[in-house]
Amino acid sequence: MIAVARISLAATLLCAVVLSGCGKSGDTAAPKGQVVAQLGAEVVTTQELENELRLDNIPADKQKDPEILKRVLSDLVTRKYLARQALDSKLDREPGVLLDVLRSRDIVLANATISRSVAGKVSATSKTDIDKYIANNPAKFANRRLMTVEQIAFPIGANAQSVIEAMRDVKSLDEIDQKLTALNIQHSRSMGTLNSADLPESLFNQMQLKRPDDVFFLRAGPNGVFVVIKSEDIRPLSGEAADNFARQALRTDLFKSEIGMASVAANLEAKYQDEYAKLMSPQGQSTGATQK
Repeated sequence: MIAVARISLAATLLCAVVLSGCGKSGDTAAPKGQVVAQLGAEVVTTQELENELRLDNIPADKQKDPEILKRVLSDLVTRKYLARQALDSKLDREPGVLLDVLRSRDIVLANATISRSVAGKVSATSKTDIDKYIANNPAKFANRRLMTVEQIAFPIGANAQSVIEAMRDVKSLDEIDQKLTALNIQHSRSMGTLNSADLPESLFNQMQLKRPDDVFFLRAGPNGVFVVIKSEDIRPLSGEAADNFARQALRTDLFKSEIGMASVAANLEAKYQDEYAKLMSPQGQSTGATQK
């Protein structure tokens, strides 16, 4: 029997790829001494380069590495060059491109709003809050478990739900392997490790009631993963490591909470039109969820 659950192993954050400016080149002069490259009338500043390093998650101790700087700066200059060509060709006036630019702008601004709100609340997090979180989540701390699993992973596509349903009554990874092969779905089989600190509490509790060879399904990033637990070892998390993990978990929870509250406020303010009014009504949403 397969137990089905969803798992997110990372914080859910808003992100964006921003197209270079839609204004005229050279409208704003860069501060003197902060120009690292020039393309015609347009410049690349140290602030832009530092921002690229940040977005690429380059550690501080690697940000002066010549090879890394060369790669990042080359990518930045290439993007600006292509963006300028797009503007010269008036591609920014094409409806599809304009919609993408506006969408990117909205995502960046939404991310900035959420981040500012969360940052204020995170800074107010006390040691008492951290200790309370640790006490309320023993599976992530005092009773943390590292589970050795055998797993079969496959990329999640539009047919993911039908694949999961097809595996509903399978009894082993061997059967899953055979069915995925018969369905011509690319997959891989390997050994791996699950950390109870990364699992939703409901899924972890379900796993603790497992029988030998029970198969569980979870989602990890772009992949669906069928797992069988082979062994587990209690590895408590304590001290500074526990505090840091709790602080990050609280930050993640705050992000989810802020996004949830924003969604409620937005839908209360929005006035949906025509058939969308019915679709987005509480009754419409409930019906849609039932059918799905």
